[in-house]
Amino acid sequence: MTGILIAEDEERIASFVAKGLRAAGFQPTVVTSGTDAFDYAMTGDFGLLLLDIGLPGLDGLEVMRRVRAAGSTTPVIILTARSAVEDVLASLEGGANDYMAKPFRFDELLARIRLRLNDAVNSPETGVEWGGLRLDLRSRRAVVEGRQIDLSAREFALAEEFVRHPGQMLSREQLLSRVWGFDFDPGSNVVDVYVGYLRQKLGAARIETVRGMGYRLV
Repeated sequence: MTGILIAEDEERIASFVAKGLRAAGFQPTVVTSGTDAFDYAMTGDFGLLLLDIGLPGLDGLEVMRRVRAAGSTTPVIILTARSAVEDVLASLEGGANDYMAKPFRFDELLARIRLRLNDAVNSPETGVEWGGLRLDLRSRRAVVEGRQIDLSAREFALAEEFVRHPGQMLSREQLLSRVWGFDFDPGSNVVDVYVGYLRQKLGAARIETVRGMGYRLV
């Protein structure tokens, strides 16, 4: 069954949607805050995200921005009581695949969920590849010289950033903003730590250190 993350702070709506999705053969998980929504979304365990804009903590648009900044291509449908044109545009321009204003009919929501999941499955880009390293965008796994490697969601996002820019020097600041978002401490060594993880899994020689500047995939 396809896992669907429902981030909705109105218990009645969350329960209604979750019940309908279970009846339709999906496996819903409900969270009630933006922080939890982002943490769950980054596990890579969900085929689609339903995000309410009015979440406590991080709002739904900020959750989506961070998910996209981390490299995730998981389909996102925004659920919100806001229906102004500027809200619709902010959602779509921020990376949403679809938008539904409350109140909504469940059968229409279900149709849109199936459509977005079908779009994702039939996307022409199923993977990115360079130099014997292939990243499967569906399974979120890496294949190195025919050998399958399991990566965490963050490791995968970092690897994808390198593969999409082969041979290009990427600074720590660029990687930090694209993979972790803009709220991380610029003095953090998290980039170096995760580059170390990738070297262990993909091969130490694949990622070259550009002293005092950053890293590149070679």
